[in-house]
Amino acid sequence: MSPTRTQWTRLIRFVAAETAQVHIGEPVDPKLDVGLAFHQKKPIKAYEIVGSALDPRSQVTTNVLTVKELLAPLSREDVGLVRCLGLNYADHAAEANLAKPAYPVLFYKPVLSLIGPDVPITIPKHVQPVEKHLPDYEVELTVVIGKAAKNVSEADALDYVLAYTAGNDISFRYHQMAVSQWNFSKGYDNTTPIGPCLVAAHAIPDPQKVPLKTTVNGKVLQDGTTADQIFNVRQTIAFLSQGTTLLPGSIIMTGTPKGVGFVKKPPQFLKDGDNVTVWIGNGIGTLVNPVVEERGNEKAKL
Repeated sequence: MSPTRTQWTRLIRFVAAETAQVHIGEPVDPKLDVGLAFHQKKPIKAYEIVGSALDPRSQVTTNVLTVKELLAPLSREDVGLVRCLGLNYADHAAEANLAKPAYPVLFYKPVLSLIGPDVPITIPKHVQPVEKHLPDYEVELTVVIGKAAKNVSEADALDYVLAYTAGNDISFRYHQMAVSQWNFSKGYDNTTPIGPCLVAAHAIPDPQKVPLKTTVNGKVLQDGTTADQIFNVRQTIAFLSQGTTLLPGSIIMTGTPKGVGFVKKPPQFLKDGDNVTVWIGNGIGTLVNPVVEERGNEKAKL
């Protein structure tokens, strides 16, 4: 089985100033942190890509476009299904006083939970006040499947990866712990940022050597590495594909390192006006999102 190889190394999805239409493209500056640049309102130029983000045959052109609005690198329709691992870092399981799992702990998110860079994380009225429900952050390396994968071996697992991106698994701890509702507590509308770009699998040959970090209002709260995962990316794909087809575009959020808010004394929780930043290395970059507590009928755009 040959790996999914793309012509592009980094892919962004955006509204172009020139056309007011949605495009995909490769940043002209290969070293630019596009998420940080967009947040800081700095100019971003991209070579237009003709085709789909999920088609490795898509071509990078010489047509340069200007980013007016940076979107999540995949649309909700592209993604289709969001799989997530819980307790996949030993240090995180320990800080939560939970047993290290013998097998991957799987839960799902609805695609309506997904949002892009700089889109507000909306805390629903249902999970307010925040002092009770403890909205929390979780930086996660996120895998994008590139071709249908079923009964995949660990040896071949990375051949099915199209790319990697960053995710922030916003979690509402009261419902997760007291009500024992993992899917519900992590699946509210407009609460799961992904982005700011896709980095092709060929540019990250070893996904177990990727640093990741979370800051809230400028303070570093998580600072880890995927080397500390209990189940590495190969093991995760092999396990999740047993008797189950992982479709192209579907994503896997692979867990978070220690440093989450609800275990701190006193607990730290997200609230209206906070700014949450997750950063992942190896070219993925920075994903910034403000936090708002729902008061009316706020809607977010992916």
